[in-house]
Amino acid sequence: MLNRTNQSTIIKEAINSFLDKGVTDKQDIYTKVVDELGVPRPTVRRVARDLRTELLQKIQILQSDMPKSTISEKDD
Repeated sequence: MLNRTNQSTIIKEAINSFLDKGVTDKQDIYTKVVDELGVPRPTVRRVARDLRTELLQKIQILQSDMPKSTISEKDD
C-alpha cells in the first residue's frame, strides 16, 4: 500500500501525463487515472484540487515578479 504522499505524487504525474497527451476533459482525465491506477475517484479529485492550488500559487508568484526595469525603461 502506498502512503498518501507517494500516492499523491503518482496521481499528479498521471494527471499531468494525460494533460500532456492532450486530454482536455476533466472527467475523462479522472476516469483514466482511476482506471490506470485503481485509486478511488474522490482521491483523484482531491489530488487534482491540490495540483490546481499548487499551480495557481506558482502562477501568482511568477506574475507578481514582473520586471520593474522594463517599466523604468519606457519612461526614458
